[in-house]
Amino acid sequence: MRKLLLQAWLAALLALAFGVAHAAIWDTVPDEQLKALNLSRSASPKELYDALTTRYKANVTKGKFAKWWEPVPIDQYMAPMLFYKPPEVNIDATRAQCVECHRAVTHGWVQSWQQSVHANLEQIRKLPAGDSRAYKKEIIAEVEQNLRAQGLLGAGAPLKEVGCIDCHMGVGKAGGHHMRDLHLPSRADCGTCHIKQFAEAESERDTQVWPQKQWDPGHPSHAVDYTANVETATWAALQQREVATSCTMCHYNQTRCDGCHTRHDFSPAEARKPEACATCHNGVDHNEYEQYLLSKHGVRFQAQRDKWDWNARLADAYTKGGQSAPTCQSCHMEYKGQYTHNVTRKVRWGFLPTPNIADNLEHPWFKERKEAWQATCQACHGQRFAQIYLDMTDSGIKEGVKLVEQTRKVVQKLYDDKLLPGQKTNRPALPEPEKDEPGAFASLFFAKGNQFTVVDRTFAEMWEQHIARYMKGLEHANPGGWTYSHGWSDLIKDQTIINEYDTTLREKAQLEERVGKLEAASRRTSWFNRGGGGGGVLAGGIDAFLTEEPMLATGILAVLGGGLLLGGLRGRRRGPHDDVARPRA
Repeated sequence: MRKLLLQAWLAALLALAFGVAHAAIWDTVPDEQLKALNLSRSASPKELYDALTTRYKANVTKGKFAKWWEPVPIDQYMAPMLFYKPPEVNIDATRAQCVECHRAVTHGWVQSWQQSVHANLEQIRKLPAGDSRAYKKEIIAEVEQNLRAQGLLGAGAPLKEVGCIDCHMGVGKAGGHHMRDLHLPSRADCGTCHIKQFAEAESERDTQVWPQKQWDPGHPSHAVDYTANVETATWAALQQREVATSCTMCHYNQTRCDGCHTRHDFSPAEARKPEACATCHNGVDHNEYEQYLLSKHGVRFQAQRDKWDWNARLADAYTKGGQSAPTCQSCHMEYKGQYTHNVTRKVRWGFLPTPNIADNLEHPWFKERKEAWQATCQACHGQRFAQIYLDMTDSGIKEGVKLVEQTRKVVQKLYDDKLLPGQKTNRPALPEPEKDEPGAFASLFFAKGNQFTVVDRTFAEMWEQHIARYMKGLEHANPGGWTYSHGWSDLIKDQTIINEYDTTLREKAQLEERVGKLEAASRRTSWFNRGGGGGGVLAGGIDAFLTEEPMLATGILAVLGGGLLLGGLRGRRRGPHDDVARPRA
């Protein structure tokens, strides 16, 4: 109790010293997050930031597979809080010197920063109310309040600029040593000024909690994407770390903010465009960007984009920005009328559709999110159309899940019966911590001997890639994407290949079994082959009958008759008159 009173007294003292008005936490910060952080809605921004930062730093780690992988040099840029080492530049630098030096050595950085809001706060403050960028004045005021709450800006003092040192050495510092003090900013560093946005983005781990534990809490989302990466056994097992790095180059949103807000201008206008999502949300297992572009939504975006004002606030895109079709951001950053940095508030199927999702869509958690999606669609569509389309999407995805699960049983049975090529002789163990399983994700990355087979690879593509593309086509209203060019047709192709292999491999196994029995029977007749009597042949014929192989039995009995005849002739003793010629009959 005394500790809580002391904390409250210190917070009040800071408020008096720096002129901070106490205010409730923003309503875009979900209740679920405040509960997880053990905070009330009346907490101060500083209390929220401190709680967020403590949890954030504890969760950015090498993960549970840490002992199996080591970072390569590029990893310091993917997870700077863990691995970054400043260049060996032994100088003390001032704010002005940063710009002067880097104008010569990395002029692109300086150019980007010079055109950013960070470098032009006064210009923003002078914008007329009718300018679509004028809302940024509110953000500057919010940032100043956050900094005053943390004792980083004096009472009444304006924030003049955000320069290199503010982000790379510490907010408000006059300078620092290039080797000792330099760091690359993490989410928490950006959050020093942008507490609300930091909290919204981090709230994905608190709101994405699946009712039947279909996924781990927070998964899949940007808030845990680095953890999801390093705690994937296949990624940790890869010996070719340069290959593994390509995964990390998308799975770093947990560690940094510049995946969406490209450094060093951090443009909101750029981050509002679908292209900002394209680097990561494309390809064989999550081709949202392609599916969106080929939908009517995306076609209209491409046709009309030049008429839209991208500087308008996202919440004002339709009313003031002239936007007339949805974008990734206007759909995924909206939840019940509010636009925030939590982009998973409406996620229902996750990254991949599975039976434990398909079978539980009537649970209130899923239904509430579907209703939120319907409200989003109703910004442009009628209530009935929105409901019908979402219902169709669910039904279509369920059919895709059935295909995958039917095929999974075939693959698993082949594996259990040890019928996959080389499974008994040439399926080398995988590097730790990966473990062998049929059709595993690892089959996309390992192929030593028959470590994995065409069956494994085909099924991995089916459950990890093709079902995802099929689902994304439905969700993003691209008809070819869920039927012919990417979706159902590819799932059927996968099933066809695996069914054919199942037939072929089982027929081969049956043939090998029959040949083995024939060879065993042949070995039992070897005495006859060496010129012996018919006893061994008779035994072989009886064995053949017992094996229920009628063709084999028939053949052996045919041989049996001839063998007995020849055996009888060879076994007859020569009589005294055998050499005497006999008259013809």
